[in-house]
Amino acid sequence: MPTTAIPKKILARQHEITADFTRLVHAHVDDIVAGRTTEALEIRDFAGQLCIHPTHLSNTLKLTTGEAPCAIYERKLVAASKELLSNPRQSVAEVAAHLTYDPSNFTKFFKRFVGLTPRQYREELWAAQRTETPETVTS
Repeated sequence: MPTTAIPKKILARQHEITADFTRLVHAHVDDIVAGRTTEALEIRDFAGQLCIHPTHLSNTLKLTTGEAPCAIYERKLVAASKELLSNPRQSVAEVAAHLTYDPSNFTKFFKRFVGLTPRQYREELWAAQRTETPETVTS
């Protein structure tokens, strides 16, 4: 069965949608971290900003990246979570609230993607930092 080549214009639009979605996700998560917004958007909200149907967004991202839109969004949220958790002045509950989660759901979300609870992640991070910078022993 012969295959039909996808026109370059369609391919270009798929990559444009992917780039625009990625840009919107990064900007939105940056806004959450900076405190400029207190509501987490859903995939349908991003699709609305792009003036496309959520199913079209999902199908396009799966074609161009091999990932669902939520995977891209969640990866950015995990990266922001890790960055916020590296600050010892903020409790896990404060980090959760900052990212628009309640502490219990944040712990479940974080553990699903990282394999550790936020507290365990923090303890491993601090242990690694202590081994990198050994204390100076004075006699």
